[in-house]
Amino acid sequence: MNLLVTGGAGFIGSNFIYYMLNRYKDIKIINLDKLTYAGNLENLKAVENNTNYAFIQADICDKEIIENLFQEYDIDYVVNFAAESHVDRSIVEPEIFVKTNVLGTVTLLNAAKNAWQDGDGFKEGKKFLQVSTDEVYGSLGKEGYFTEKTPLDPHSPYSSSKASADLIVKAYYDTYKMSVNITRCSNNYGPYQFPEKLIPLMINNCLNKKPLPVYGDGMNIRDWLYVEDHCKAIDMVLHNGRIGEVYNIGGHNERTNIHIVKTIISYIHDNVDSSVDENLIKYVEDRKGHDRRYGIDPTKIKEELGWYPETRFEDGIIKTIKWYLENKEWMENVTSGEYQKYYERMYSNR
Repeated sequence: MNLLVTGGAGFIGSNFIYYMLNRYKDIKIINLDKLTYAGNLENLKAVENNTNYAFIQADICDKEIIENLFQEYDIDYVVNFAAESHVDRSIVEPEIFVKTNVLGTVTLLNAAKNAWQDGDGFKEGKKFLQVSTDEVYGSLGKEGYFTEKTPLDPHSPYSSSKASADLIVKAYYDTYKMSVNITRCSNNYGPYQFPEKLIPLMINNCLNKKPLPVYGDGMNIRDWLYVEDHCKAIDMVLHNGRIGEVYNIGGHNERTNIHIVKTIISYIHDNVDSSVDENLIKYVEDRKGHDRRYGIDPTKIKEELGWYPETRFEDGIIKTIKWYLENKEWMENVTSGEYQKYYERMYSNR
């Protein structure tokens, strides 16, 4: 199995690479990553000398490099994590999101199609899996859940670019009968997440006694999924998902943002530094177009593939906090330089 993982130096991508290398002995993983601010090869130090792993630094929009990779490695599967993913950044620079998330996906699809076509059809044992997000569905009210039949209604440049990419992937199935799947997951958390996202940001700020910026009233609700459970789901869809289908991946672990923040404060107060308390919370101006609630119904993937989220949020959040506490050097390395400039730009005037 020759597997091309794009964006593999990022948060979910690096966790997925570890999961797959641990699970399969007959696999060759080619990790292609541009290494923007959120791509970090420190995430993959433990496998950098593994003979079943190779890293290529490149942009998924680079047609020549992508096409050469398919020829050199005879790629069987593509799992496309590569994406600009932070909503705040998309509001400031939407054009970057369109280029990477839409045009980059098209470049990958074309390269895969050209390499896998066999006469009027496609070679056996090939698949393109697009990793997407529940944000493409928009916002929920107090009741109900996103299903695979929920109409797309994205509200940010980020989610709009992901929805666009999803529709293009679907078009390659409808038009060319190319073997594809799309997965849409809820908010992931766990090791190696870049500290612009809620959980690692709050952990880092608590440790440094910095204010904890909370958007609006803090009552926005997200469905939280431990990253290893997500990796397991992607593996199952990659191998057994019905061609052309979308699978929602969520854990029924809905929590408000302020609940997440207070959980982190409580753990650090009780186990690390008793001076850390809720006085660090700073409510800031709400994000533009901020969706109120996300919630996923994972019935389809449970019934068809037997997947279920194994990690309770109460357990996963403690595992996550402990990981960041035990890897402070990693946190310090990724929070230097450009990230600090970005942080100041996003939060200093709110």
